[in-house]
Amino acid sequence: MKKIKLLSLISVVFLLLLTACSSESAKSNGESKNGLKKIVIAEPVHLIGYLPLYTAIREGYFKEEGLDVQVITATGGAHVTSVVGGDAWGNIGGPESNQMANNGSSDPIQSVVNVVNRANVYLMADTKQTLTDTSKKGLADFLKNKTIAAGRFGGSPNLLTRWLLMDLGLDPQKDVKLEEPADASAVVSLVESGQADMANGAEPQITEGVKKGVWGEPFYSFTSLGDYPYSVLSVKKSTIDKDPETVKSFVKAMLKALKAVDEDHELAMKILKEEFPSTAEESLKAALDRAYADSLWSKDGMITEESVAKPMDVVKKTGVYTKGYKYEDLIDMQFVKELSK
Repeated sequence: MKKIKLLSLISVVFLLLLTACSSESAKSNGESKNGLKKIVIAEPVHLIGYLPLYTAIREGYFKEEGLDVQVITATGGAHVTSVVGGDAWGNIGGPESNQMANNGSSDPIQSVVNVVNRANVYLMADTKQTLTDTSKKGLADFLKNKTIAAGRFGGSPNLLTRWLLMDLGLDPQKDVKLEEPADASAVVSLVESGQADMANGAEPQITEGVKKGVWGEPFYSFTSLGDYPYSVLSVKKSTIDKDPETVKSFVKAMLKALKAVDEDHELAMKILKEEFPSTAEESLKAALDRAYADSLWSKDGMITEESVAKPMDVVKKTGVYTKGYKYEDLIDMQFVKELSK
């Protein structure tokens, strides 16, 4: 009996030690075994659009700058709260999400380099429907009374869809029905099963739906909004103030990755295959082709005041965040400007 209790006690201690080690591995500070400075970036989802970040890791651009960068996936807005709580050094996502956490904070999250400079969201309709009138009125008539698989409420695809409906003079609560699954990949099955007439999404969902005959090519692309900081890399202001050299090194590696992805399409495909090994090569190629065609990625890392106004208008118009913002408190382009000279 004593032996059993002793074994149980050892097991508990082992589990506690394992938990502690696991927790420690997620911390954003410290030095890795190879002498590099370890930092953690939180992403809201593992996304093809984040290709430049993955490229900087896999091609060793961060290591060249003395950094060991690791990415953790933190869903449901945790990519922001993990930075606030110190479990991540920085995050990738929309500046509007950071602003919601910044309201009233003495140590705001500030974006230091752009990655995805287009609103990477598209609308697809089932194969029974075809949009023939692309005017605002025609688009409004096409969307009215439809069931739309819009994704999680509060997520960028959902908010952009709501914003478009309102911009067209439609009421998201009355003129359409919005299905809002937490799992973004569920939008394909919702249209396929007839539970929705149309859906929003991005690659590889678009190609997946086309291959299955669920829908045709997108009838509306939010990339048409032009420069739009859909996904930027951000850190706390205190991190910039206390350790500007690390932030500068990080930005330098990202600028190199943005250039590499823009110029070397074969390299981009290689990294995509490594990051998404279970996704068909055909789907990855379609995603890459669409990304280049729509100028998805920033070429210079800049986040302009005019572009930030767009996602902030989306959250304001949809009522998710209405307390305003200051560009200079939300964005810090000092490192991009310095490195671009």
